[in-house]
Amino acid sequence: MNRIPAANRDLARLLDAHLFVICPNDSGSSFLAGALEASRAVWRLPREGQKMHGYAGPLPWRPHGPDRWLPGLLWAAEQRWLDLFSDPREHDWPRTRKAWYFQAWAADARASVFVTKSPSHLLCVEQLVRHFRNARFLFMVRNPYAVCEGICRYYRTSFPRRYRRQFEEQGKSLPAAAATHAANCLARQRRNLEAWGDRGVFFTYERMCADPVGVADGIRSLVPQLEDLDLRRRLAVKGYDEMLADMNPRHLARLDAGEVAAFSRVFRTHRDTLAWFGYDVME
Repeated sequence: MNRIPAANRDLARLLDAHLFVICPNDSGSSFLAGALEASRAVWRLPREGQKMHGYAGPLPWRPHGPDRWLPGLLWAAEQRWLDLFSDPREHDWPRTRKAWYFQAWAADARASVFVTKSPSHLLCVEQLVRHFRNARFLFMVRNPYAVCEGICRYYRTSFPRRYRRQFEEQGKSLPAAAATHAANCLARQRRNLEAWGDRGVFFTYERMCADPVGVADGIRSLVPQLEDLDLRRRLAVKGYDEMLADMNPRHLARLDAGEVAAFSRVFRTHRDTLAWFGYDVME
């Protein structure tokens, strides 16, 4: 595949649209972004937008505040982090845009759509609308129990112990934090859809897996330049190298009764939000 760098090109002039994947972490956004980035119409980044050099905004893996704790994958689990990541004063979007444009690349010099994803940008959609011309969005959510399983498994197997303890001490629990994060993400996504749904397409992870052709058609109706988009493809994502398939059964099968109970205790207080997206509280 050609690899045409954007560093010596005027992306501000070349781009017709900016397409953002707005999706909580552990919800299938890596596969979706990978499929989008395979299109010849796309200018893409080597990594998530928030992981690029020059990104000027709060980072989930950077210590914040006097306690020096990291939000990590749970950047929506506490109000202080919701406030931090959604505060426009914490972001310098013109600087970020410049860094993104410089480091982007495409397979075709005629590409006209910039695509990126960063899960915590779910909290600042309004800012993206304000700072990026013709901003368009793919809004996606996933079964919150599957989301929580993935988060908890990562913290227990891959996250440094010194940072994991913030969710295991002082009367807190990792499952409760994961469920609070998932519920808050769903609530914020609902707000995004109510405010900016006309700028995007909404679908669930489950629907993308069950009807990739229909979801791809919906995306092309939003961004016609993505005429070669194909979600029925094999991609290497987070240790898996498979065709698109619903991973929920694998995730849910790993849960024990105690974890389900801990998640459900939180989700019962957010039952209406889960139901709005078609999800039930497991009893």
